[in-house]
Amino acid sequence: MSKFLHTMIRVGNLDRSVKFYTELLDMKELRRRDVPDGKYTLAFLGYGEGNAEGQGEIELTYNYGTETYEQGNAFGHLAVGVPDVAATCEKVRSGGGKVTREAGPVKFGTTIIAFVEDPDGYKIELIQR
Repeated sequence: MSKFLHTMIRVGNLDRSVKFYTELLDMKELRRRDVPDGKYTLAFLGYGEGNAEGQGEIELTYNYGTETYEQGNAFGHLAVGVPDVAATCEKVRSGGGKVTREAGPVKFGTTIIAFVEDPDGYKIELIQR
């Protein structure tokens, strides 16, 4: 049976990005792989215990010497289920992160959502679960 494994995003500062996802969104760094010959480092983050059944992950890819990337207009956002969207927004804001849409019901619905940005400008939708 097939299953979704991960989404890869390129980051300009691996430690800064890992700190954002682990400290502000409570993910765990599951594993890291440095590839000097390829001049890149991979860090896999998520809420499971490393490829746990049904747990998707984020692969943060740092290419040596590349500090910024242009955001394309095809990528939308990552989505993370959290128990309290408003509290997570406050945690992100208190940790120096950017909240771009405050917690509140989705337009024409009742699900509570918000949007934040990671240090590289990737949009993350928080969905109350």
